[in-house]
Amino acid sequence: MTEEPRWLTDREQRAWQAYRRMFLLLNAQLSRDLGQDSGLSEPDYDVLSSLGASPRHRRRISDLADHMLWSRSRLSHHLARMEKRGLVMREECDTDGRGAIVALTEDGLLTLDKAAPLHVESVRRHFIDLLDPEQIDVFAGIGERVVNRLTLTGDDA
Repeated sequence: MTEEPRWLTDREQRAWQAYRRMFLLLNAQLSRDLGQDSGLSEPDYDVLSSLGASPRHRRRISDLADHMLWSRSRLSHHLARMEKRGLVMREECDTDGRGAIVALTEDGLLTLDKAAPLHVESVRRHFIDLLDPEQIDVFAGIGERVVNRLTLTGDDA
């Protein structure tokens, strides 16, 4: 015998639909603003900001792929496009001949320095400034709880 689906209540459906619409609309707006303000795509900015926050603005490619939840192949293709634009460069890993490092170039760091304030302003305008401090804390808690659940492995998942 199969169990009946646990259909969403009206309240749960409202929360789910609000999240889905917000996610789609907010990501689209932030992506539009990023492109207009800095000429970067969202994946470009994700790579630049991840490297910008890394020690010496460099990171093993495999670690960056894991951090960004991208396949190594996807990241490698994207890095090749960014290399052609002079934003990043690849280096050999001194400690592991099989590993490779990606680093921000001077142009990449300048591009990030110009893009970051505009991107943060977009995030504030379209999300943060619409919420009061309690709502920000609740939203952060919800996001952290879902992320923690989805990143568990094995029997705990």
